[in-house]
Amino acid sequence: MGKALPLEEIPVFNSDNLPSPDFDFNVAAILLLDKPQTWTSFDIVKYVRGRLKTKKVGHAGTLDPMATGLLVLCSGRATKSISQIQEMPKTYVGEITFGGSTPSYDADSDIDYTAPADHITLDQIEKTLNEQFSGEIMQVPPMYSALKRDGKKLYELARRGKTVELEPRPVSIHNHKVISFEGNKLVLEVTCSKGTYIRSIAHDLGKALDSLGYLSALERTAIGDFSNKKALSPQQIDELLNAKN
Repeated sequence: MGKALPLEEIPVFNSDNLPSPDFDFNVAAILLLDKPQTWTSFDIVKYVRGRLKTKKVGHAGTLDPMATGLLVLCSGRATKSISQIQEMPKTYVGEITFGGSTPSYDADSDIDYTAPADHITLDQIEKTLNEQFSGEIMQVPPMYSALKRDGKKLYELARRGKTVELEPRPVSIHNHKVISFEGNKLVLEVTCSKGTYIRSIAHDLGKALDSLGYLSALERTAIGDFSNKKALSPQQIDELLNAKN
């Protein structure tokens, strides 16, 4: 298949730029997909791979099943460029609910502990974000993650009730912006490096504010210059390929 192509030479398809009926996805293409909630990233890859009738399809950065938003898919020779895309900064809009925590740090598991949250103010949130969640920080990944320990995925161990001591890892928070704060819910936009867990930010921010917090919603809006604004839904992929055939 040769070396990775420069990204600028790979056609990028979204709702504003659809492939021609005779386009061969086996050569090289980037597809911008809008992942629905409950779908896994692999669900999307499998769905698209079957419809494109090409084996070489991969994604450039996992989204949790609870999350929605941009999933960058590469086909054919473009799969060799996945690592380049994975290194790009990522932008998310997340809703953090204060006053409770969950084992997975998000709404995919039930609340296990509660704590007062009435004392939290917008000024406190912004001060804490600026002081503790800006630039390069050390972050402990959530136990419910696909990271591996001794060949086992952490979430598999967590579901069996096992925990392991996890070391903090350096990640970079390039930018953050409070979109809204009402009641006990904060909507926050974060641009960050590869490997950053927004779930861990929700969990750690809750603790830093003398409360608890978990991620109650998440959308990935951008990866580098790739945006979710014109991303294709799975239904649009079906319509596109039905029109081709």
